[in-house]
Order: sequence, then structure tokens, then C-alpha cells
Amino acid sequence: MNAPLYKYGMFGDEMSLLIAFVIGIGFGFFLERAGFGSARKLVSQFYLDDMAVFKVMFSAIVTAMLGVTYLGWMGVLDVDLVYLVPTYLGPQILGGLLLGVGFVVGGYCPGTSVAALSTGRVDGMAYALGIFAGTIVYGESYTAIKDFVNAGARGALTLPEAFNLPWGVVVFAVVLVAVGGFYGATLIERRVGGAK
Repeated sequence: MNAPLYKYGMFGDEMSLLIAFVIGIGFGFFLERAGFGSARKLVSQFYLDDMAVFKVMFSAIVTAMLGVTYLGWMGVLDVDLVYLVPTYLGPQILGGLLLGVGFVVGGYCPGTSVAALSTGRVDGMAYALGIFAGTIVYGESYTAIKDFVNAGARGALTLPEAFNLPWGVVVFAVVLVAVGGFYGATLIERRVGGAK
């Protein structure tokens, strides 16, 4: 069996939507079980007294990266068929800044706001409504801003391509950064938590 399964025709569009729905429900369930449906838990990372979000997200990134790498090396996954979001430097930098400010101010990212909404949290509902309204505003204003939205196109850029390094070297470097990040986050938690 080779992956990605959808690209190899193992299932069609309808089944892919069903699979995405089931994975989304599972993702939301585990977000809530980890406490990430609470704005207080999420903003604790900005106060540096609970770095669980940082650790979980870095764990997910490293796990996915190692999985893709090893499955590709074993010939199970055709890495060339894995979809990569195209890079648009200026718009994505601005979008990242807006998302970051929204995260700090509102206490949620888009995924965690839906997890909070699903458990009846009013702040999660307000945040999700803001995302919905922002999506409508973006869609309605797209023709006016499309030149900026498509500015700085770099294609499907990867870290090995950007730094002109072998894939394995980048993977190893990211794992080292993750280990250092975990160690540093734990030290910060102890120092800030101990100061309270």
C-alpha cells in the first residue's frame, strides 16, 4: 500500500470529506481533553507559567515530520504527492501577526475556539463568530486586496529548499531545536511558577 491514499485513488471525494470530518471530531475531542478548549490554559503560555501548548504543538510537528520522513524513506509515502501550501511571504507574515495578536487578545486560535464552542463556552462562541465574520469580510473584499494576497509568491517552499540543505539534516536540526525548546520551556515554567 502506498500513500497518500487519496492521491492513489483509494477513496473518492465523498469518503475524503467523511474521513476529514471524523479526524476533525477526534482532533477537537483531544484538544478539549488536553484543556485547550479553555482560554485560560491557552494564554498561560504567554504568561510563561504553563508551556503545555508549546510542548504539544512542537511534539505534533516533530512527530508528523519524523513520520513523513521515515515513511518516505521506506517507500510507503510518496512525499512528492503530499500537498504543500504555497508560500506568499508578505501576506502570510501579516496573517501570522494578525493570528498571533488575536490569539493573545482572545485566548484562542481557530481550532481551539471551535473546541470551546462545542462545549458551550461563550467566549469560544464569540471568537468563532469573529472568525466567521472575518471570513465573510475577506471573501467580500478579495477583489480589492487580491494583488497583496498573491504578492511574494514562492511556490511550495520547504525548509530544505530554503536553506539548500539535505532533508535529513533539516529533520535532525528540528529535532534538536525541539529538545532544546522542551528543556527551555520547562526551565521557564519552573522559574515563573516558582516566583508566584
